[in-house]
Amino acid sequence: MSVWRRYFLIAWSGLLLAKLLVAWRLPLFVDEAFYWQEGQHLALAYSDLPGLTAWLTRLGVEIGGPHVLALRFPFIAMAALLPWLVAKISARWFGEAAGWQAGLLTVLMPLSGTLGLLALPDVPMALATALCLDAGARLLDKVNAGRALELALGLSIGALSHYRFIGVIVIGFIALLLIKEGRRVLRDPRVLIALAIGAVAWLPLLAWNLDNGDAGLRFQMVDRHPWAFHADGISFVLVQALLVTPLLFIALVQTFILSARDRSEGASQWRYFGLLGGLSTLGFFVLGFFADNERVSFHWTIPGYLALLAAVPVVLGKWGAGWRKAMWAMLAVGLIAVVGWYAMVSVPSLRERLAAEKWYPANFAGWDKVADAVREELAAMPEGTVLLADNFKLGAELGFELQDPDIRVLDHPLNHKHGRAPQLRLWGLEGEGVLPRSGQPALLVIGTDEVRYRDLLAHYHALCDKVGPIQPSRIVNVDHGAQRFVVARFPQGIEPTNGKACSTPSMAYIDHPVVGQTLPKRFSVRGWAFRDGVGLASVEILIDGKPVAQARYGIAQPEVAAYWKISNDPQQTKVGFEADIDASGLAPGLHWLGLRLVGRDGVVADWSEQPIRIKE
Repeated sequence: MSVWRRYFLIAWSGLLLAKLLVAWRLPLFVDEAFYWQEGQHLALAYSDLPGLTAWLTRLGVEIGGPHVLALRFPFIAMAALLPWLVAKISARWFGEAAGWQAGLLTVLMPLSGTLGLLALPDVPMALATALCLDAGARLLDKVNAGRALELALGLSIGALSHYRFIGVIVIGFIALLLIKEGRRVLRDPRVLIALAIGAVAWLPLLAWNLDNGDAGLRFQMVDRHPWAFHADGISFVLVQALLVTPLLFIALVQTFILSARDRSEGASQWRYFGLLGGLSTLGFFVLGFFADNERVSFHWTIPGYLALLAAVPVVLGKWGAGWRKAMWAMLAVGLIAVVGWYAMVSVPSLRERLAAEKWYPANFAGWDKVADAVREELAAMPEGTVLLADNFKLGAELGFELQDPDIRVLDHPLNHKHGRAPQLRLWGLEGEGVLPRSGQPALLVIGTDEVRYRDLLAHYHALCDKVGPIQPSRIVNVDHGAQRFVVARFPQGIEPTNGKACSTPSMAYIDHPVVGQTLPKRFSVRGWAFRDGVGLASVEILIDGKPVAQARYGIAQPEVAAYWKISNDPQQTKVGFEADIDASGLAPGLHWLGLRLVGRDGVVADWSEQPIRIKE
């Protein structure tokens, strides 16, 4: 057994085991939850994607049951095949040692190495890219039916995976046109038949868009992108260099440049890999300055990198031994760091340490806790109570936790921002028509962090117009309130206010101390708090969840009413509070400062906590 094959097998086996362990514990990501929901409503295509991702989630849970690992297993299996395929492609054209090196690079590069941890369309799309890459390289050597069939298979899987696969097709076509042998391949009838088969695979998505006013196509190509230059696209390049790891990134760029210049006899496959990978990656770099910069896009470049990885061992062979060792070490550290991040997210006690940080993984957190609260609330309500979620994320995650793919979802800006509103409406799960009939008991769950805080009060008032006054039956604070949910009962049914007085959950803010501030043993706490329609009776100061002081409440703060112009708290503008805290009994170091807000109606709500540090 060659040394490179041994390294590959060790790394591949270790990573697969790590993925299985992490995927078993990692909470469901919000997109995964929605793909599960789509899989429970089987169709040929959906508003956000072609059908394959949803079908794979359905396959996973049908075989393995309602568990996150079962849902993810088809994606883990597909991702595990990818390094073997890249290794085979590279070995065919550059030798056995280069092949195992390319496979090892695919295992260790953080972007490709972590594929399959989440049930996302990038996994089948990456496999489709590799199949097309292999077929294209072999067709450059000789056209036959088997190779054309492999191309048709790759094109079909890609068409059923994501709209973005159109980019792979376009770049692949351009790469072949730039190569003499590639132009010959494109004229062959067998290849044309393969292209036709691949085109047919787009028909379900085309039919869906024709039936639904091009809603999916418009979202993916128009609505989600500003299509205006924004300088923060440079961060896209920097993030890529980090996620690929800097030295490998340099090697990939070098592979593109050298292969594009090489016009020697017999260099067709070498040029093909470099052009396909380089042009694809370069295209996404340019797109980064004009396209969607609000949602995650760092994974878009994976197809291009796979093509370059097949050829990059040729370039690495020209590097000095020290640089090669540094690159392999950097790759290992990068992969461990990214897998370690996922592992940390899967452990609640570790995840909560990020509660006050901007990179807190909100889309992974809290769904089990809010589902437990919903179960308890529903058990205490009459039979036939209708469960309502205020956005698609909450509806899909609760759906998986409660094994109910038909939870009704209120109209929410988030549903439109992520292109899920058309699909929910097709299922009859979103819009005004989902509200329960008059007098039918309902339970509403609100994800307070899914709108900007400055828009939260307006969101509450909009909910009042739909369902009536909101009186929380419980607040679910996850990870010190980094994820916060309001659960409200409507035992007599909903009664929309239609613009009349609205009562809402409490709102608050701590002006002093600031997040993370280091404080002496004695310090003051100042801020404001109010509750529309009801008012607050008192504010308590909490440290580490325990009351330490009763705040003086009712201090005039006219600027609060000036900012929250729609507030109808009967105590405005006297909604400020302050308290003097004696923390001499607390150990020095990190603590969590919070508030307990008691409404005039007796409803108690604990506010989100923020970290502080007590001096020695």
